[in-house]
Amino acid sequence: MSEGGDSTGARAAGAAGATAAAGATAVAGATAAASAWRRGAGAAGVAGAAVGIVAAGAAVGVAVERLTVGRGMRRKARLALDASGPYGTLRGTPGIAIAEDGTELYYEVDEPAEPEQPGNGRSRLFGRRPAPAVTVVFSHGYCLNQDSWHFQRAALRGSVRTVFWDQRSHGRSGRAKSGSEAVSIDLLGRDLKAVIDAAAPEGPLVLVGHSMGGMTTMALAAQFPELIAERVVGAAFLSTSSGKLSEATYGLPAAGMTLVRRAIFPGAFKLMATQTELVERGRRATADLFAGIIRRYSFGSKDVDPAVARFAERLLEGTSVDVVAAFYPAFDGHDKAAALAAFGHVPVLVLTGEKDLVIPSGHSEVIAAALPDAELVVVPGAGHMVMLEQPATVGTHLAALLAAAGVGEVRQRGRAAGAQPGG
Repeated sequence: MSEGGDSTGARAAGAAGATAAAGATAVAGATAAASAWRRGAGAAGVAGAAVGIVAAGAAVGVAVERLTVGRGMRRKARLALDASGPYGTLRGTPGIAIAEDGTELYYEVDEPAEPEQPGNGRSRLFGRRPAPAVTVVFSHGYCLNQDSWHFQRAALRGSVRTVFWDQRSHGRSGRAKSGSEAVSIDLLGRDLKAVIDAAAPEGPLVLVGHSMGGMTTMALAAQFPELIAERVVGAAFLSTSSGKLSEATYGLPAAGMTLVRRAIFPGAFKLMATQTELVERGRRATADLFAGIIRRYSFGSKDVDPAVARFAERLLEGTSVDVVAAFYPAFDGHDKAAALAAFGHVPVLVLTGEKDLVIPSGHSEVIAAALPDAELVVVPGAGHMVMLEQPATVGTHLAALLAAAGVGEVRQRGRAAGAQPGG
């Protein structure tokens, strides 16, 4: 096992004062929350809080920060952070892949600055094309989108061919067509196959997945083992799991989490699916609580650049609550431990945050145990959004993976492969 750590960069000093914490408070427990849902007008606020909790992989009963300044000032601070941060601004050549049910899957391609050329020109002389470049395909997590890879995209840009895509119903991808099957991890695996067919139909592949994106990669392997065997030359699984997610407690006592699953989640998900606008209003009304929960469950350290924390908040805000409700049940049925064997012939990176409360590091240890030659990295002090919290560490290990996969020298932009925010 190896360990690493780094700084998240300069702080936004002015906004930091507006977001200083004055103390902590506890969110009401399951009984109180259920009671509040029955109070009619209060339903939107409580459901909105629940949405933030679910979206960040949390549950009621966690401690969140209470801000000391007024709502208007906090709103201005958020707007200032949105304007000052370059996160999520990198764009590539757009494309659309069509899923099996007709859903449009949006992706972007970043090409190398200098395409590889044949060494002596013989391939052109004899009418042969040069070998296709390696393509690195990035799959994002639940309630995020491709922009969550901002630091890694900035570090690799111009150096290696990359594909970033938005999973169905996330980011710029379309919603599932009417009559489509319920969301499942297997369906997401087939979506990834459609993206690969459209954006990288030939040549070697390196697959990188965070959280749900890692599960998507496993589902691809389970259903298309020949693709993995013939084309995949490396894989990275960040803050993800091969199964048993129904046992996750999100840092709560097991008994309390069982109560939440039975008494809170069913009603919350029903409300999200049937009263979407009501719950969205509630989420907007409880934005401060939402931000506190996101910070708690996204990052392991309190010393996070406020602009980065706000960026994570914006990513989660961009996912509609009915999408949150539609996707969450798919995780309970996720079991792809057997599919990991498909990656036994290639270099594999398994990386997680030491303080990940959403998918604890033990899940990464299970993945690494199934792949004895994999590199297991537990990043000290980091949480679930490790690629945003510790971008240099993630970038360094991704570069090592690419080298092991035979990609060649990767010219990384910025300090230590990802510490700089811009592109």
